[in-house]
Amino acid sequence: SIMWRKASAAALLALAVGFFYHGSPNLPENVLRYISVPNFQSSSQNHNGQNRAEWIISAAWDTLITLPSRRWSRVAVGVNACVDVVVSGVGLLQALAVDPGTGADHEVLHSKEDLKEAFLHYMERGAAAERFFSDSEVFQRIARAAAEYPGAKLYVGGNAALIGQKLATYPDLMVLLCGPVGPKLHEMLDEQILVPAESLQETDEFHLILEYKEGEQWSSTRAPQANRFIFSHDVSNGEMSALEVFVASLDEFQPELVVLSGFHMMEGQGRQLWEGRLKEAIAAISDIRKDFPIHLELASMTDKDYMNRIMQEQVMPIVTSIGLNEQELLFLSQSGQGPHSDLAAWKGIPDVGQVSDILLWILEEHGRGDALSEADLTRIHFHTLAYHILATVEGHWGNQAAAVMAGARVASSQACGLQAVDVSKVELKAPLEFYSSHSEPREKLILDPAEPVTTWHRGSVTFHMTPVLVCTHPLRTVGLGDAISAEGLVYSELKTQP
Repeated sequence: SIMWRKASAAALLALAVGFFYHGSPNLPENVLRYISVPNFQSSSQNHNGQNRAEWIISAAWDTLITLPSRRWSRVAVGVNACVDVVVSGVGLLQALAVDPGTGADHEVLHSKEDLKEAFLHYMERGAAAERFFSDSEVFQRIARAAAEYPGAKLYVGGNAALIGQKLATYPDLMVLLCGPVGPKLHEMLDEQILVPAESLQETDEFHLILEYKEGEQWSSTRAPQANRFIFSHDVSNGEMSALEVFVASLDEFQPELVVLSGFHMMEGQGRQLWEGRLKEAIAAISDIRKDFPIHLELASMTDKDYMNRIMQEQVMPIVTSIGLNEQELLFLSQSGQGPHSDLAAWKGIPDVGQVSDILLWILEEHGRGDALSEADLTRIHFHTLAYHILATVEGHWGNQAAAVMAGARVASSQACGLQAVDVSKVELKAPLEFYSSHSEPREKLILDPAEPVTTWHRGSVTFHMTPVLVCTHPLRTVGLGDAISAEGLVYSELKTQP
């Protein structure tokens, strides 16, 4: 077809431009004068509405991203898993036959009335919120009604389950998933995923996501903008109760890599519970750290004491790798009085130099960045909307340039709901020039679209940075961080230590 021929010609052009650029950086300006593709620095568009930089980055990724020579064949993932039910909030509450009335916030929901009041409270503000529903029986009835509500969408939820799903797309990779897996989740999981019998339970852990649209009205309440209200009665994930089963099953499964997530779920249980439970979790992880590398996937937290405990009290030093985003990175620094901890929040795209400073601090303070350290932490995979950075302590990891590009490529395609990057639906938002640090001494660095990985070194730490081609109309961003970390791990190789 004509479309296919055009696409092929365009792909060849992008590869050719990339090839010329790679071989002689001065050549493209002459070549491109004749094929009229705009230059990088001006984000002007050509007549197809496509920018040359996006084309070249996407083509370069496809050429440069290669799997490592030694690949994982068995990966164990735990411990948070659930079913996300996305449904119209007003529609569900009407189906539950509650009268609209007025909104009021509740820290914990005890009844349908509390649910309705809290939902209305946030709907009229257009704000997101997440709450715990205390009554198990009432919650199960609401969850059933939500799952059967016309137009309700059910998705695999929980970081561990989402990471497992992503890993299972590689046919040669055997994945063990431990977490609270009920019948619905079991049916939705990839058939390649092994779930130990002890992880199966009679009912699913449902997380109900009540959506409302901008301008949507219920009685006298009107939503100023679209958002969602989330609630669950999720005790298993909140207490990380699958952790011991997970640790026990590793002996038999013998993974080459362990991926751990769900610590953020405990924060909501209150200090009395998490204090004791965290000690038990650390003891359980300490048992396995000698045998397997462990990747810890962080998620949103709000309690600085809790985050500090995770850093200081031995979670961070006993894992090998961590994955996090810009909020989690800044929160880590604020909790431990690290670099730039006086920043209340990032303004726009996080500054590469500031991010680099915090990553170095984590690896030197809590990881093996200091040669005398006993810590295991040697790798951090950082992701934000516009770019990703992989920071590793030298001598421990291989194939990291490909790994960071692979994570960015999956973010660029999956956010648009696609299997591959479509350059007409993405845009480059990363800075083309930046610094290796926020303070002197620092190096000025550039992003070269034909070789879209910028590398720098600080102490014993190597940084690899790549841009993301940001989806202009994202379809579903839930689980994007999990997909990025999973993909980065698939392309990473752990070097055997002498």
